[in-house]
Amino acid sequence: MIKHLDELVTAAAARGRKRLAVAYGQDTHTIEAVYNAWKEGLVEATLFGDKTTIEQACRELQIDSNIFKIVDESNDVACVTLAVQAVVNGRADVLMKGLVSTDKYMRGILNKEAGLFPPKGVLSHVAVIEMPGRDRLLSVSDVAVIPLPDFKQKTILIGYLAKTAKLLGIECPKIACIAPSEQVLPSVISSTEGAILAKMGDRGQLGNVIVDGPLSLDVALYKEVAEHKKVKGSSVAGDPDCLLFPNIESANVFFKASSHFAGAELAAMVMGTKVPCVLTSRGDTALTKKYSIALACLAAR
Repeated sequence: MIKHLDELVTAAAARGRKRLAVAYGQDTHTIEAVYNAWKEGLVEATLFGDKTTIEQACRELQIDSNIFKIVDESNDVACVTLAVQAVVNGRADVLMKGLVSTDKYMRGILNKEAGLFPPKGVLSHVAVIEMPGRDRLLSVSDVAVIPLPDFKQKTILIGYLAKTAKLLGIECPKIACIAPSEQVLPSVISSTEGAILAKMGDRGQLGNVIVDGPLSLDVALYKEVAEHKKVKGSSVAGDPDCLLFPNIESANVFFKASSHFAGAELAAMVMGTKVPCVLTSRGDTALTKKYSIALACLAAR
């Protein structure tokens, strides 16, 4: 089992280099992350962006720009289009967001004519978080794409979480459906849907997973809290591999609070596309971006 993000890098590198297409990859954070991924044996990279700006950033970082293939394009939207075409046409295995804004990047992914996103598919974002004091990685969804997943989407998100957990070596992940309370509250949608998802999990309708819900965040994460609140019969409470959040607000707050207040490190990718897509914030560190590249490379075929 992969328990730490640096082990994720080692596991991905063992599979050989993947071809990485970076949309508008001309900022120092992105270039540093891609360079570090190249040094670790993860990728061969093509940077779509303004060549002069890329070469200047490489000089600032004391990186030889010749290790990258550079496609000279100054327009950020055009860079996204070209990078998407590269992965769709089989010239790259993984797509990555550079300095371009998330909305422009996502529009490029969702463009029906581009062919990266399958018809009637469900696009989602999964983050893998390494939290101080925790004995293994925690996969969470959805922190960046679906504002309010409906019930069917939640079943698909559970599938994405299970696939991510399997990449980490967890064959039967424990998934907690987060709600305001561990009590089943008929008037709260996250509560009732969490209970139904748990029953579906019991009956094998969600694959090789153990699902429990509704669970409040503290009950899900801390066994002593679950015991204090007398939560009985749950093999997930206090011992989850994955957290399914009810909406983007709660997931995003948890994601950012873990990073900024709890000192967590993380990796993240978009799932539901034909190839893994790295989606990190423009403000994320080069280390976070390198870990995200590693996660996507591990998921790539």
